[in-house]
Amino acid sequence: MKYFGILIFTLFLSCSGNKEDIKSAGTYFDLKSFFGKEASRLQALNPEINKSVSRNSLEQIKKVSGINWKSELTLFIESDINKPAWKKSYKVIRRNDDIIYKSLDDNLKTREIRISRNKNGTVQKIIVKNHIKNSLYQSSEKLIYIPDSLYQIDKHQHVLIIGNNQYRISGRF
Repeated sequence: MKYFGILIFTLFLSCSGNKEDIKSAGTYFDLKSFFGKEASRLQALNPEINKSVSRNSLEQIKKVSGINWKSELTLFIESDINKPAWKKSYKVIRRNDDIIYKSLDDNLKTREIRISRNKNGTVQKIIVKNHIKNSLYQSSEKLIYIPDSLYQIDKHQHVLIIGNNQYRISGRF
């Protein structure tokens, strides 16, 4: 019983000594939740947008509505960095009303997330940079989202046998 008390006391000290680590490890901005809510909101609003899709130099532009927003925002949702294994994999930089998450590991797909907010904390703009590289394939993505204004996906891809391709999907509200 005496040793049990010492064990509990030791655990208490070790937990209370890690408060600084717990604070610094915190969770990152929840992209998955944010874009899930945005997809639901936009699905209900059903806005008409000017959508352009281009591959290399060929571009198509049309007005569209009835978009499946969850599908349209998939790349944003998949860029979420809130996985337990990545708790200390991103450097957090705060600049004025911006928060930037930079990858500390070049093997992670999501390399940077920049969130700009206005003075009352509302998200004004999100920029995500993703990068994947292996022996056969290399891909870089830049995702931009400005609520009720624009979403844009720029993708540059190099596949060993096929070569280079550039894609852009842009929607203007």
